[in-house]
Amino acid sequence: MAQRDYVSRGRAPQKKNNKKPQSKVKPSTPVASFPIARLVVVLVLLVGFAVFLWNIKDASDTRPDAPVQQTTKVAEDELPELPEEEWEYIKTLPGYEVEVEVEEQEASDKRYLMQCASFRTRAQAEEMKAKIAFQGLEAQIRPSSGANGDWFRVILGPFDSKRDAERAKHSLRKVNISTCQIWYWNL
Repeated sequence: MAQRDYVSRGRAPQKKNNKKPQSKVKPSTPVASFPIARLVVVLVLLVGFAVFLWNIKDASDTRPDAPVQQTTKVAEDELPELPEEEWEYIKTLPGYEVEVEVEEQEASDKRYLMQCASFRTRAQAEEMKAKIAFQGLEAQIRPSSGANGDWFRVILGPFDSKRDAERAKHSLRKVNISTCQIWYWNL
């Protein structure tokens, strides 16, 4: 079976329509007379609405049995008296002391590093290092060789505590660098 080339084949010839062309000019129609019935209905509705508004304009709540609101103005200089305090804790709380035993944290010799990316080319690693530098952090590029070839790792650190590393990680998340991982310093 031979393959068909639909592009070079071109378009199929258009079928001709044997119908007579119709005249584009519409036959003249007599001017429609203005519907008087509609005009009468609209005028009746408008007059009815005007009469309704005229009747309700003076109808306010002036019934003799309606309660009259009396307003009493308090002088601006007069303030109400302060209520007596019912609470004792305001007086007794400053006298209490809470003692908490906190164990001293040992200064750990653990140091942390944070790896944010690993690239095949040094140019990509330099680009990531520049993004990190705009956040006020200093990154390093360390080449490493392994069974998978050469890689360029972008790392930050060393950090003395994991809290410092987490703080740097959160500042990088603000600029959409979310691939950073925190590890013990073992390089």
